[in-house]
Amino acid sequence: MRLKEIYSLLDRISPFELQESWDNSGLQVGDWEQEIENIYLCIDVDEELIDSLPPRSLLVTHHPLIFGKLRSIEYHSYPSKLLVPMIKKDIAHIAMHTNFDKTHLGVYVARNVLGVEPKCEEFVCYFEKEGSFEELLEWVRERFGLVCPRYVPTSRKIKKVAMVTGSGGSLMDRIGADLFLTGDLKYHDAMKAKVLGLGVIDIGHFESERYFSEALQEQLKKESIKAIIATIKNPLKA
Repeated sequence: MRLKEIYSLLDRISPFELQESWDNSGLQVGDWEQEIENIYLCIDVDEELIDSLPPRSLLVTHHPLIFGKLRSIEYHSYPSKLLVPMIKKDIAHIAMHTNFDKTHLGVYVARNVLGVEPKCEEFVCYFEKEGSFEELLEWVRERFGLVCPRYVPTSRKIKKVAMVTGSGGSLMDRIGADLFLTGDLKYHDAMKAKVLGLGVIDIGHFESERYFSEALQEQLKKESIKAIIATIKNPLKA
């Protein structure tokens, strides 16, 4: 298939027009008329991944490689250090970020990782789960495979849970739940949650969004499109 045909298919699955104004989802690298031989899915891009991909591949990631203004291509700077070898190998790149968050990722994680049936409002997915904070902390830790999750406890009896994959602290004022699951918890958001009596568990940015590839692969299978899940390591070590 040509790149533009795959792009149109991805746009039907999760319209790029749904992305936030600050986002840069869509085509990052490539020629619309380019023939694509293999499709790979991954949360992000790193050097090892690029080295492993065959020429004339398409890499679809969750996070855009080009986010802000690209003022120059200096070979040893970021993101140029990744863009140059991609171009040399004729590897195309499409990002599906906030559009896919809104249409598929939260629902997929809720159903397939947490085993619940959510009701989602754009980025925020709500579901019912009763128990004490300590009980739900252990449940979340086990489901996401977290070793030492950060959290803000609450004395509330938990009945309703809200989840935002990735970094959702900026949405805290919109949360109408007893417990909030999200990643990249900042100090000031933790202080706000403590004052409000809202329980929060940091489920990690990478840890909560690494399911992007599985979620998109599921949608592509419905269209009889074969895509290979590629992996990268979390750059943050604990």
